[in-house]
Amino acid sequence: MLRLTLNWVLLLSVFLLGGMRSAVAADVPTAAPSAAGRSLPVFELDPAWPKVPPKWKLGGPSSIAIDAQDNVWVLHRPRTLKPEQIALAAPPVIVFDGAGNFVKAWGGAGSGYEWPEREHGIHIDYKGFVWLGGNYCPLPGDVGYKPVADDAYLKFTQDGKFVMQIGRSNQSKGNADTANVHRAADAWVHQPTNELFVADGYGNHRVIVFDADTGAYKRMWGAFGNKPVDDDNCATVQPKSFPDAQGPQNFSTVHSIRIARDGLVYVADRENRRVQMFTHEGKFLKQLIRTEMRFALDLSLSSDPEQQYLYVGSDKGIIIVDRKSLEIAGTILPAGMIVGHHIATDSRGNIYVASPGAEKVQKLVFKGMVPR
Repeated sequence: MLRLTLNWVLLLSVFLLGGMRSAVAADVPTAAPSAAGRSLPVFELDPAWPKVPPKWKLGGPSSIAIDAQDNVWVLHRPRTLKPEQIALAAPPVIVFDGAGNFVKAWGGAGSGYEWPEREHGIHIDYKGFVWLGGNYCPLPGDVGYKPVADDAYLKFTQDGKFVMQIGRSNQSKGNADTANVHRAADAWVHQPTNELFVADGYGNHRVIVFDADTGAYKRMWGAFGNKPVDDDNCATVQPKSFPDAQGPQNFSTVHSIRIARDGLVYVADRENRRVQMFTHEGKFLKQLIRTEMRFALDLSLSSDPEQQYLYVGSDKGIIIVDRKSLEIAGTILPAGMIVGHHIATDSRGNIYVASPGAEKVQKLVFKGMVPR
């Protein structure tokens, strides 16, 4: 009885905090029984974040990355602005501090590299380098885009100096190609092996790994560790049914990738509504599939030393998943939060959400852990 009373006091205190809209981690319908009794993170939406300079407007924010100083790097799509707003477009890479203050901005077409036509993913590696790519597929009638597919991944310094390009625009030869990506969605550098893991993702259906210094090809794999199968088209079609409890043997849209400190690799297979876990060598371990909702939209890891939780985006909020067991523990859905395209977590536990359709980037402020 005493424990229940304390829990209610903690919950009530969260709702009474002023200045932000409150939300606590709540159970989803089939939360794992083994999760009972553990503490879950509590978040509040900060409606004032970020402070975009008045001279600029952001297009659709597609991705977010966090650097070692907890600065927040937003990749957005200037071409999505309305014609009358194009002249006000901010550079595609814009950086804010944790309080939402503007730090710097850069990016776009330049000499020696092929900037993506449709910006998609951004990552800051452990050495501080900035990695980014795009997922454009040429379509008739598109205005303001070159008629080429985004088949490269780019590496820059934090001041926007070009370092390296893996692949070339419009040069993909499919899933067997070891030189080019094809409309890649996301990437992550694993520090112990200095390898770049790419969620290659819209045109291809695989994880592909490169040396992060040289760009040399290392290995690749598809769903369940299978050989990836070609199925290249511009459309991302939502399945009408899921007859197989395990899902298809091939990835659909490999939309996000995260690597934990212990080397376990997590892949969001968005259209197949599942997260798959692998060793860093590509051996399949297990998966979590949820076909009753749009699931595995994006991924992020909790910031505690053990990284006990994997945050998985869905159309019903951010699902809290036990990282080792892949059992669902709860969900995060603050009032006013918009479903994310990519999410990221800083060292303080705050979650940042990029929502290109809504042309918004949001901060969910970590308020501590509450016993469930």
